[in-house]
Amino acid sequence: MISEDAYYFLQAFFKSDEGKKYKDSPLFIVGESYGGHYAPAIAHRIWLGNKNVKEGLEKLNLAGVAVGNGLTDPEVQYQHYSEMAFKNSHNIKVISETAYETMKKAEPMCTKGIAKCNSGDSTIDQFACQAAFIYCAKALTGPFFATGLNPYDIRKQCGDNPLCYDFSHVEKFMNADATKKALHVDGHSSSWKTCNNVINQQFHVDEMKDFAPYVADLLNDGIPALIYAGDVDFICNYLGNRAWTLNLEWSHKAEFNAAEEKDWNNGAGLARTANGLTFLQVYDAGHMVPTDQPEHALTMITQFLNGEEF
Repeated sequence: MISEDAYYFLQAFFKSDEGKKYKDSPLFIVGESYGGHYAPAIAHRIWLGNKNVKEGLEKLNLAGVAVGNGLTDPEVQYQHYSEMAFKNSHNIKVISETAYETMKKAEPMCTKGIAKCNSGDSTIDQFACQAAFIYCAKALTGPFFATGLNPYDIRKQCGDNPLCYDFSHVEKFMNADATKKALHVDGHSSSWKTCNNVINQQFHVDEMKDFAPYVADLLNDGIPALIYAGDVDFICNYLGNRAWTLNLEWSHKAEFNAAEEKDWNNGAGLARTANGLTFLQVYDAGHMVPTDQPEHALTMITQFLNGEEF
């Protein structure tokens, strides 16, 4: 649904006075976190639209898709929460060995539930997806949350903020009268909040859905993809993201899996790349790579937009 909305928004934008000058520019769809769902879905919808351009619509110049610390293939990624909590690249053991072993034992049941969620049987989809979410969250992310550490950076405590970071400056800007006026928001009846758990829960309906096949379709048609991950994030960790890129079924899977992992940007990370797909582990960065490593993040996105080798 979101990909459909985004597709028609882009169509309208590129026809508008503000957007028409960008119509022929390369279009990259980039997302972070739950953007591991959104970015592949939106890029795939654009790709489908370009295959059969409807009357009154435009072919969009789709040039690439990128996801940072995203949730894209839950069945693969949920198998790596235990490792990230106990056997990560920083040798930080945030849970006990007993908790680690308990999490490992829960993985088969979790992945079985996620597979059922993605089975394509519409009569059980909704129930199966919700059941998988409840079980997997409790069994495989619950032990980490019980530590009080920051799920977006295992080196830090979370604190009292629900998202573990101070976003008050963002709330102040979004709720400013000038911002509301520019966005045509009714200033008296609406306020913007960083975190709303009621709305958040409504989006969990597709949390366990697999969006990796969308990335495969794009790659198979020559559209490059960059999957990057800061390596101290727990919730969408680099281990799970690396695993799903290696597991991805696409026409150059063998070449990608055989590709050497190479130093990137003089010790800033580790990159594997082949035939348009790149996985990049960014050292000493959490869930939000541009926050923790802004210079490296700028180099990364510039390389990708320019089509340079990693």
